[in-house]
Amino acid sequence: MTAIVLYCRPGFENECAAEIQEKAGWNDVFGYIKLKKNQGLVEFHLYDAEQGDTLLQKLPLKRLIFARQWFLTLGEVIDLPDYQRVEAISEALGSEFRYEELRVESLDTNDGKALSKFIRKLSVPLRQALRKSEVLAPKQSDEYVQGAAVLHALFFSGQQVQLGYSYASNTSPHPMGIPRLKFPSAAPSRSTLKLDEAFLHFIPKAEREERLTSGLNATDLGSAPGGWTYQLVRRGMMVKAVDNGPMADSLMETGQVKHYQQDGFKFRPSKKNNYWLVCDMIENPIKVAKLMASWVIDGDCKEAMFNLKLLPGKGRYQQVEKGLKLIKDMLSEHDIWYEMYAKHLYYDREEVTVHVRALGKR
Repeated sequence: MTAIVLYCRPGFENECAAEIQEKAGWNDVFGYIKLKKNQGLVEFHLYDAEQGDTLLQKLPLKRLIFARQWFLTLGEVIDLPDYQRVEAISEALGSEFRYEELRVESLDTNDGKALSKFIRKLSVPLRQALRKSEVLAPKQSDEYVQGAAVLHALFFSGQQVQLGYSYASNTSPHPMGIPRLKFPSAAPSRSTLKLDEAFLHFIPKAEREERLTSGLNATDLGSAPGGWTYQLVRRGMMVKAVDNGPMADSLMETGQVKHYQQDGFKFRPSKKNNYWLVCDMIENPIKVAKLMASWVIDGDCKEAMFNLKLLPGKGRYQQVEKGLKLIKDMLSEHDIWYEMYAKHLYYDREEVTVHVRALGKR
């Protein structure tokens, strides 16, 4: 049976499954779920196989919170021989379709990581063979033709692989949906990777020079010791860092940071020239959602990037939806046009990152 395969963070399979079933249902696409617990994998098996391709094009991946990446299966899982694996995969693919890119992937688990050396070794001859047979386009570029498809080869082991495809216009640019970021040694905490990934994920590359540029004013609520402030400073912004705790000396020495030892829920900038608001406070998510919406409503920021912490227990997808609905309702009540997306990013753990951008009054 044809299925949509979705990657998520291990342990969040139920949330990913609930979301794809709900949003597929909104598009009149129905099926049943198969989970691989703590494997970071969800299979949405379709009752009508033809609807899978429609959903891949109609439902934006960026609207799925817990799915990092997805693809539509091409047949069943393939059992590979000990030798001539490339030939077996090429034979299974046939020559009817052509793909612009190949992603050779494994699960985000210890077993999956153990396959990395095998995958790297196999990917070169596989890519060469598929290009020779013209199943894979001979040259990759940053610009895909409209309707270009990405071929996925998900290896469960050296003996089993699931083939599938996604559309280049509606897929993650990273294998498995995971950006590999390097921790900057000058950053005061590893939380810095959360904001770095968020900027890369939510802000289009063509707009970063305008929206993440030197000279913008920004506020970081709950800033200490400065992991998120570091990302603002390295992009040349002037930062109001708000936290009762101490900031890293290296950040204060830049001259770009002013430290306010105040409660993040009570602080507001004195002037309406603040562009970015970022927040990674460990607080009740509804309380944070209300605060973020109020900053946008009052004109104290143009864009906000923040985390909603996931409370222990069941219903984590419902928790996020509740927080997002609160923000939507508050902004709508004040006639504010906006765009908002949320994602359980790779460097997130028990939180979801939300981006809100004010677009003006209705």
